[in-house]
Amino acid sequence: MRIDVFTIFPALVDDFASESLLGKARERSLLDLRVHDLREHTTDSHRTVDDSPFGGGAGMVMAPDPIFRSVEAAEPPRPLFALGPGGRRFDQSMARELGDTEGFSLLCGRYEGIDERVLDSLVDDQLSIGDYVLGGGEVAALVVVEAVTRLVPGAMGNATSADEESFADGLIEYPQYTRPAEYRGMEVPDVLRSGDHGRVARWRAAMALARTRDRRPDLLAARGGLSGEDIALLEEFGL
Repeated sequence: MRIDVFTIFPALVDDFASESLLGKARERSLLDLRVHDLREHTTDSHRTVDDSPFGGGAGMVMAPDPIFRSVEAAEPPRPLFALGPGGRRFDQSMARELGDTEGFSLLCGRYEGIDERVLDSLVDDQLSIGDYVLGGGEVAALVVVEAVTRLVPGAMGNATSADEESFADGLIEYPQYTRPAEYRGMEVPDVLRSGDHGRVARWRAAMALARTRDRRPDLLAARGGLSGEDIALLEEFGL
C-alpha cells in the first residue's frame, strides 16, 4: 500500500506515522508512506505557499502553483483526495474501499482553504472526517492513513481483529474486559468466564446491538432496524 501525503508540515505526519502500528507497518514494508513538503516547490526566497484571496476577506488561501508542482513531481498514486469539511464523509466503509486499492494520495489544506483550481483540475475528490473545522488537514490525513493501514493484511497482529471491531458489521463493538476478574467491586460478567464460547458469542452480539441501539440509532436505521432475530437475542440477555 502506497500513500502519498502533501503538506506544509511534513514532520507532523511523518513523526506520528513512525510510531505504533503505522511505524511497524512501514518497517515491514506493508505501508509505503511518502510525505511531500509543498514548500519545496515554491519559487521565492520565503517559500511562500499562500496569498490573499481575490474579492477580499479574512485569512489567506493556499496558492495553486506549489501544489501543482509538487504533485506533478511526485507522480503519486491516484485517487488524490483533498481533505476538507466539504468533502465526502470518510467512514469505515470507505476505509475498506481504499484498503482494497494499491494506494491513494492526500492533500492537506491550511489557512482559509485551497485555491479552487486545485480542487477543480488536480484532485480527484475531497474527503471529510466530520462536521467540524480543524487548523489543517494533517490530523485528518493521519485519521485516514491509520484507518486504512490497519486493514492491510499483516498490519495488525491478529488477522481477525478487524472483523470484530466497531462498524465491521454496522454496529458498535461489544464491551471488552481483561484481568483481574474483580476490580474495586466491579466484576467481569459471568458469561465471559463461563467457558461457553457459543453463549459468549451470543452475548457479545447482543451487547453490540444494545450499544448501537442506545448510542447510535442512526447505524441501526441504516441496517434496516432490528430484525426479529435481533429482538430475540436482546431478550435472551434482558437487554
